[in-house]
Amino acid sequence: MKAIRVHQFGDPSVMKLEEVSDRPAGPGQVLVNVKAAGVNPVDTYIRSGNYAALPPLPYTPGADAAGVVDSVGSDVREFKPGDRVYLSGTVDGRASGAYAQRALCTVAQVHQLPMDISFSEGAGVGVPYVTAWRALFEKGRAAPGETVLIHGASGAVGVGATQIARASGLRVFGTAGSERGRQLAREQGAHEVFDHTAAGYDKEIIEKTGGRGVDLVIEMLANMNLVRDLEMIAKRGRIAIVGNRGSLELNPRAIMGKDATVVGFTNWNATPSELSVAHAAIVAGMERARYKPQVGKEMPLADAPRAHEEVLKPGAYGKIVLIP
Repeated sequence: MKAIRVHQFGDPSVMKLEEVSDRPAGPGQVLVNVKAAGVNPVDTYIRSGNYAALPPLPYTPGADAAGVVDSVGSDVREFKPGDRVYLSGTVDGRASGAYAQRALCTVAQVHQLPMDISFSEGAGVGVPYVTAWRALFEKGRAAPGETVLIHGASGAVGVGATQIARASGLRVFGTAGSERGRQLAREQGAHEVFDHTAAGYDKEIIEKTGGRGVDLVIEMLANMNLVRDLEMIAKRGRIAIVGNRGSLELNPRAIMGKDATVVGFTNWNATPSELSVAHAAIVAGMERARYKPQVGKEMPLADAPRAHEEVLKPGAYGKIVLIP
């Protein structure tokens, strides 16, 4: 089969499309024919070598994909050949990451994909929707009736968070850096949308809450926004940090003065139970609450280097997907 391989950490050019050997599904495993693979910012951090948990070289990037079950281990009863599924990881990125024609997974890494969700859309479920769910409820303790501010509401995680928050009874504020992105945020259910490149947008957000501030912030770029977030939250507000690309200077009194909670997390640290809860809620949401990833761009698998450049550009719009 063909797969993207990385033999050394570095810039996007280190990713090469190669022919690699296939592996059959063993006990507790599922082999999936990949129809679409999702590209996440974290994939770029790992490929560059600038991440806390790095795989042994060489490896195949990617954790998110959607496709059809090819075969299952002899003891697997949850899935059968022909099932439509989405993936939230693979057995071993050294041999079977998601940027490939087939991916080998454990049963826990495979989830049923509803019929009305396309494979390209399904490739945008795993990391984005689990991140959104955990940020809102597990870390952010969101409750119906509260106001949540979702930075980057036009990106893959932002879209997921907007849909989930709206369906859960929250008042949703979203930001985006382009008119196209702001329109997408409105379409996904944001009650109020703001241009985070405009001067004074933070004051406008506070005004929309009657001066009280927002209860929760889902923060995609903490090094740029955290100080301002602490000004926009209400007393006892929470900030869930999803993404960060650098350092910043922060006076802790900004946290103390609000009795605020600032929490960061990564899905790599999630327990099997936490992930199981998130995926159960997400599958139910796709079936009943109209959760649906928005695909911004489809690209051939061989264009993985360009996809890694695109996913980090400002003006995020939906999910970037690779087609094997």
